[in-house]
Amino acid sequence: MISYWFYKFSEALALAIPLKLAYALAKVLSGIYYIFAFRDRKMVTDNLKVIFPLKGNKEIASIRFKVFRNFAKYLVDFLRFKKLDKKYIRDNVKVINIESVEEGLRRGKGVILLTAHLGNWELGGMVISQLGYSLLSVALAHKSPKVDRFFNDKRESKGMQVLPLGKAAKGCLRGLKQNRLLALVGDRDFTDKGRITNFFGKPAILPEGAAVLSLQTGAVIIPGFMLRNNDDSFNLIFEKPLEFNLTMNRGNDLDIIISKCKSVLEEYIRAYPDQWYMFRRFWKE
Repeated sequence: MISYWFYKFSEALALAIPLKLAYALAKVLSGIYYIFAFRDRKMVTDNLKVIFPLKGNKEIASIRFKVFRNFAKYLVDFLRFKKLDKKYIRDNVKVINIESVEEGLRRGKGVILLTAHLGNWELGGMVISQLGYSLLSVALAHKSPKVDRFFNDKRESKGMQVLPLGKAAKGCLRGLKQNRLLALVGDRDFTDKGRITNFFGKPAILPEGAAVLSLQTGAVIIPGFMLRNNDDSFNLIFEKPLEFNLTMNRGNDLDIIISKCKSVLEEYIRAYPDQWYMFRRFWKE
């Protein structure tokens, strides 16, 4: 209950003050939190050292600090969803290669938009919906039903349809058969049914949902990322539909698809490490 009212208060504050002031306040608060967040700092440090084994402690610390600051801005953007509309998109978002999405839809079997906990994936979903596309997204349910409703109401108010993780399979299949867009994050497995693959050179468990759905339905997989610029504008970037040389052996084909997907995730995370919000140890011995 306390958590819910904290979110409600934060939303009211974010909506009541100008965006630049909200960002400034978020930077101050994230700086204070950073000082005392010993566990989170260590988790982010450990992850960054896997991605950049040759970087020194000073460089790692600089990236780590920006992770906390950018995540605070991400929260501001989410809390201000009520004020985000088509004018905001025109003024603040550059959409790059939307033709990939159109190409995928022309194939008629649905499109899986593969993203990561990178940049602002929530805002990216809002932009896609506001551009007129029918978007499904799979979200992990919060332990508190009221907090869960708080988050989902924001998503659905901008046109997204939210499917709860663990109960999403039928909805995903139905949506793809209707030639809709389905947004999935591919950098963290929440189901304990993921697949082990090398990620930045070390074994990690990645979700296999996108690969399974693509094999089952014929839906194309298109990587897409909503990335923050230095001036707090955004680039919404879509890659070309991924192509695979499949073998008709399900296990092998899952590995082939997941391998290509993870290569794209590695490329973007390496390029934007200060926007990868992974406050847990990603790689385990």
